[in-house]
Amino acid sequence: MKLAGKRILVTGGSGFLGKLIVEKLERKRAQVFVPRSKHYNLVDYRACRRLFGYIMPHVVIHSAAFYGGIGINQVQPAKIYFKNLIMGANVIEFCRLWDVGKIIIVGTGCAYPDGIERPMHEGDFWVGDCHKSVRHYGMAKKILQVQCEAYKKQYGLNGIHVVLTNLYGERDSYNYERSHVVAALIRKFVEAKREGADTVEVWGSGKPIREFLYSGDAAEGIVKATEIYDDLKPINIGTGIATTIKELVELIAKITGFEGKIVWDASKPDGQMVKTFDVSKMKKVLNWCPETSLEGGLRKTINWFEGNYDEAIKRW
Repeated sequence: MKLAGKRILVTGGSGFLGKLIVEKLERKRAQVFVPRSKHYNLVDYRACRRLFGYIMPHVVIHSAAFYGGIGINQVQPAKIYFKNLIMGANVIEFCRLWDVGKIIIVGTGCAYPDGIERPMHEGDFWVGDCHKSVRHYGMAKKILQVQCEAYKKQYGLNGIHVVLTNLYGERDSYNYERSHVVAALIRKFVEAKREGADTVEVWGSGKPIREFLYSGDAAEGIVKATEIYDDLKPINIGTGIATTIKELVELIAKITGFEGKIVWDASKPDGQMVKTFDVSKMKKVLNWCPETSLEGGLRKTINWFEGNYDEAIKRW
């Protein structure tokens, strides 16, 4: 699909990942539209109808989400489930009603089943339940793949589901109630360095294995999939490089210059013990790999956070 001249609606386009998607689409000379939640609440059916009637998009990239780390998943599971489910269901329904040419659902690795202790392949997507720590977010996003499948069968809607691994990067949420692991750790270590603290406390054991994708690379992968990929089956977007939380913490400590003691609070949850992607399909179908190393991406992100500290900690 050629994107030049296409009217593309990017939900969540003013957010952490969405802004980068918008920038890359504009470089492709697409006409990009970014709805603001204060004007178009995607949970509201009537607001969605107004939005689609105004824009009449050719393509929709649904990146809007209400999300957070383990903490917010523990205290707001119903809100997380409801908002993500209804937003997605409404957007897909209006893609059908307005005869949109293609919708891209930006999914999450939280949707994969618990207990897979090897790189997760797209064929694993439906073999079991999500980990209990992220079940409500994972299931709400996962069910949108079923909706796209149903809408393809009944209405011919072209919908794809891209599954992202753990993201980090500039302009992420650094609010402790909502931030993901990388953003939370960056804030902890930068503040410890600024305040001259002797210790930094970190949740869990450090043993869980993850992979981390720089946000700019994630946006590039999503745009590539928008252009190339047209299969109903999910496609992973990630690095395929396994990193323990302990290795991540030590790398952030090194980059921030923190030389104190790291204290592991093993009473706090680790979450799923292994969560990495098999990215062979991505490499073959998209003919693409992320170009940013973990250390390189962390250095960019930490430099941005240090230079924009007052603004960054206020962002929800």
